[in-house]
This record gives sequence, C-alpha cells and structure tokens, in this order.
Amino acid sequence: MKKITFILLAAAMMMAGCKQKTEPVAADTDNIYQFSVLDGNLDTVSLSDYQGKVLLVVNTATQCGFTPQDEDLQQLYAKYHDRGFEVLDFPCNQFGEQAPGSYEEIHGFCTMNYNITFPQMAKIEVNGEGEEPLYTWLKEQAPFGGFDTTDRIGAYLDQMFRAQDSLYDQNPDIKWNFTKFLIGRDGKVVKRFEPTAKKGEMEAALVSVL
Repeated sequence: MKKITFILLAAAMMMAGCKQKTEPVAADTDNIYQFSVLDGNLDTVSLSDYQGKVLLVVNTATQCGFTPQDEDLQQLYAKYHDRGFEVLDFPCNQFGEQAPGSYEEIHGFCTMNYNITFPQMAKIEVNGEGEEPLYTWLKEQAPFGGFDTTDRIGAYLDQMFRAQDSLYDQNPDIKWNFTKFLIGRDGKVVKRFEPTAKKGEMEAALVSVL
C-alpha cells in the first residue's frame, strides 16, 4: 500500500511539474519592446533593439500640408540622436491618400526634399481592421487628447471632424498624418502629439526624458 501511495504521489508531482512548464509566460504589454515591425526592405525589426532609447513614432505622408514637418523631425533627430534619440517613421496612405507610391518612391522623396536620415519603415495602416498592432497599443496607451482650438488649423480640424461625428474626440483613432507618440527609455508612452503640435512643445517634452 505504501509503495502504491508513493507511486501515485510521484505521478501527481510529475503531472504538476509538466503543467507548470507548459503554462505560457505572459508578455510584457507595458512597453513598446513587445512589437516587431517591417522596415523598408520588408525585413523584420524587433523594437526591443531600441531598448534604452527615446523614440518618436510618427505616421507620415508625402503629399500632406503637414509634410514639411519632416524637416522638423530631421532637425530634432540630428540634434539629439547622439543622446539616444530615434525617430521611427511609418508612411501611411489612410488619410486623403496622401502617401501614394511605393516605399522606394516615398523614401526617395523624403531624402531628396528633406534630407531625412532617420529610419523609415514599410507603409502601414494605423486605424481599422488592418491596423498595425503597434498602433493598436499606442492608441490604448495615449488616446486622442483633442486639437488645440486656439490654433487656426487646429480649430479647422476640430470643426471638420465634429461635423462628421460630434463625439469624434472620444475615439482614440489617429486623426491625420503626422500624429506622434513620444516613448521614454523604459519603452512606455510619455505623450501623444497631434499634427498641429508645435516643434517647441515636442522638443521640450523630448529633452525632459533624454
């Protein structure tokens, strides 16, 4: 009887041990390093490669009124890159189809007109069923905070979107090209900037976390 009891006990311990080993380890959903994206060559890039860096993640377009912001982004990148700052540029054609063409055409335009040297990734979608998982997470971390309606363009955008949906500001979706997310060295979202945010405002926030 003692022998049978010992065998049953040992078997139970082995089963418990096997169960413990096969339980999945929960992913760290609190930072950006859980994601991978595609670069312009469609090679996979793990964002864990950027651990310890300060990041600015931005959806861009080449035929938008905000496209000259590429110059601002390049200036910030050149000024602070040596201190651990990176810009991650994601071209997106969802807003007014203002990012047409292939990656090569988009990248060529940006390098020729704005001399960008920061990483430019493959084209993605940032809203809807086909949205990049990274952007699903970004919007959860930092929902839409509203346009600055004291700014002329901000007031115009607010009026335009509110005419389409009176509750548009309660939706976390990306509203337009050149929405930006500042990520701290711990991989967590620090702040979301709408397209009308001024360069000085972004730079002050960036410097505070460098």
